[in-house]
Amino acid sequence: MEIKKAEFITSAANKGGFIVPDKPMIAVCGKSNVGKSSFINAIAGRRKLAKTSNTPGRTRLVNYFDLGEFILADLPGYGFAKVSREEKLKWANLLESFFERSEDISHVFSLMDIRHPPTQDDRDMITYLNHYILPFTVIATKSDKLPKTRIVPAVRQLAADINMAEGNVIAFSAEDDRGKKEVFEKIETILELAKNQD
Repeated sequence: MEIKKAEFITSAANKGGFIVPDKPMIAVCGKSNVGKSSFINAIAGRRKLAKTSNTPGRTRLVNYFDLGEFILADLPGYGFAKVSREEKLKWANLLESFFERSEDISHVFSLMDIRHPPTQDDRDMITYLNHYILPFTVIATKSDKLPKTRIVPAVRQLAADINMAEGNVIAFSAEDDRGKKEVFEKIETILELAKNQD
């Protein structure tokens, strides 16, 4: 597939600002600095659609983007240590409120760094998604940082760590486009399923 349109729609600081999508919506979540913005920009084919930052914890809102056939929701990064407990709680509440509206969400891409074992926050996110019975795929980011021979074993280990089938984990790199084809194939499947449910 090809993304021909990529536009920012709006941001939401609380559930009152959440949009009701008129087409399939795919959410992107992950730990702070896991590469969410780079992932979104790579998929959209736009270098600066989502703002990237070297400072973790910059995304504090739900940011919505129109990617033509679907809406993409960029969720606040979790697990950043250098924010107050109050701020962490606010982010957690925002995420929970978002996932509660599971009927609006077609799929979730849960991003994890392929180089490291899942954190407790990553595991909690998987628990969230299972609790709300949301279909999701794990995107193992920053795969360009590993030697090619270590990528498949790393994917296998990550899948085992979170009790998932290996086929539900996609090794991805925004730097060399590894995994981009597989992500687009997954999006095509998500859109087809959504069309059949209408």
